[in-house]
Amino acid sequence: MDIRTVKKLIELVEDTGIGEIEIQEGEKSIRVSRYPTGNQPPTGAASITHHHIAPSQPQIATTNETPPAQESFETKGHSVKSPMVGTVYIAPTPGAKPFVELGQRVEAGHVLCLIEAMKMFNQIEADKSGVISARLVDNEQPVEYDQPLFIIEE
Repeated sequence: MDIRTVKKLIELVEDTGIGEIEIQEGEKSIRVSRYPTGNQPPTGAASITHHHIAPSQPQIATTNETPPAQESFETKGHSVKSPMVGTVYIAPTPGAKPFVELGQRVEAGHVLCLIEAMKMFNQIEADKSGVISARLVDNEQPVEYDQPLFIIEE
C-alpha cells in the first residue's frame, strides 16, 4: 500500500466520524482507528454522547491477522448490506421524500438509499424484489462495510 492510500483512509475516518476502518490487500492489511487499542467507545449509537467523542489523532496499526467476524442478528427476510464505508442518505436531497418507505414493494434494482464515500454518492439498489419490512439506518448515519441497511421480505 502506498502513502496516498493511507492518507485517504485517515481522511475518511476523520471526515465520516467512524471509529475505525480496516483494509486488506493480499496478505497485508491496515487499520486506521480514532481510538487507542482497548479504548473503543460504546457500540450502541444511542449510548454515544458528544462528550465521549474527543478529538484524537487516528492511530495506524498493520497486521497480517484476519479481522474477527462481525456479530450477526436474526432477521426474517433478506438483509440489504452496505457495500462500503460511508454516510447513508435515505432521500435524494434534504427535505425530499425518502427513496423507500416501510411497507413499500420494491423490485430488484430499485434505489433504496445513497451512500457517500470519499465525496462520491453511490446508489444502493435492492438486490431482490419484495416489501421493505425494516430500515436499520437513519439519515446521515455513518455506516460500515457489510452493515445491514434494510430488510426485504418476499
